[in-house]
Amino acid sequence: MNACIVGWAHSRFGKLEGETLESLIVGVAREALDHAGIGPEDVDEIVLGHFNAGFSAQDFTASLVLQADDRLRFKPATRVENACATGSAAVRQGLRAVDSGAARIVLVVGAEQMTTTPGPEVGKNLLRASYLPEDGDTPAGFAGVFGKIAHGYFQRHGDQSDALAAIAAKNHKNGVDNPYAQMRKDFGFDFCRQESEKNPFVAGPLKRTDCSLVSDGAAALVLADFPTALTMRRAVAFRANEHVQDFLPMSKRDILLFEGCEEAWARALKKAGVAIGDLSFVETHDCFTIAELIEYEAMGLAKRGEGGKVALEGLTAKDGKLPVNPSGGLKAKGHPIGATGVSMHVLTSMQLTGEAGGIQVPGATLGGIFNMGGAAVANYVSILDRIR
Repeated sequence: MNACIVGWAHSRFGKLEGETLESLIVGVAREALDHAGIGPEDVDEIVLGHFNAGFSAQDFTASLVLQADDRLRFKPATRVENACATGSAAVRQGLRAVDSGAARIVLVVGAEQMTTTPGPEVGKNLLRASYLPEDGDTPAGFAGVFGKIAHGYFQRHGDQSDALAAIAAKNHKNGVDNPYAQMRKDFGFDFCRQESEKNPFVAGPLKRTDCSLVSDGAAALVLADFPTALTMRRAVAFRANEHVQDFLPMSKRDILLFEGCEEAWARALKKAGVAIGDLSFVETHDCFTIAELIEYEAMGLAKRGEGGKVALEGLTAKDGKLPVNPSGGLKAKGHPIGATGVSMHVLTSMQLTGEAGGIQVPGATLGGIFNMGGAAVANYVSILDRIR
């Protein structure tokens, strides 16, 4: 691919008092341009990832990026959305603009403000990422959808409560050292495994520690074509970037297989000319711990029905054979919908340039990203490689 990531910015994720959707967007846009060492006048195109679905009264948001600097006025700006993969959809649109030759430099921003929305409305908004004719009345909203997935997986492959607790504990432990993370606390396996007043069941076999967080936050990156990137301070290249869209109704597919995820990984690994074991680490979409477990199987780390072994044996721990979610993942870092995919690309770039601080995977040279919208409906995989 012709595009490289040459600069980035990342806000803290969480309940961000005093921030607005606009201030989050403006803040990371300015910081990303500064980090890349370019001015607003150098930007050819802007892409904003913003899911919304009722979280923000302001629903026409592409031009909010222009608030970062008056010199962005009259630049093409487009908002894109693809449920929880909205951020990666924005990245992909930026890549296509560069690869087509339509733009030399693209500013990509992802943002969401969720915590100002009342709890019942949050659940209703998130459920819009499912197929409403089938799932619109699901108790506990989107958590209920994944609760049904977890229940089905348990029925087919046996109780995986230990494995889910291991995934939750791993990601919370990793998040402790991530300064951007919403929850920086190591809960340990026992807390994540046991039902308690502080860790009740939410939906099916999923407890609170199995569910990602309601978050505010933003991230941004600057894409440049290859010749331009070679003149910049840093450059992280895309060895692959693949998008696979599956049916929205779960009734039309075997939801326990995450076939769209599997196909996206297969295409990306083939395009990059590598195997899953060649990656230094992976940032994957753990909206719920059952999702990360099934993704182990879809990416080829485990045979079908054996993803739990990967978690329990420590293969995906930060010091394991293939660290998964060294950032803490959505579970600890937080999941501001529109920002998540951009955040994954930013944190992967930080790893590859040795700028990841306490979450740094030693010697990281090749990073994989999987970002998912809905229940394995929108599936995006990127493989990144530092070239400068």
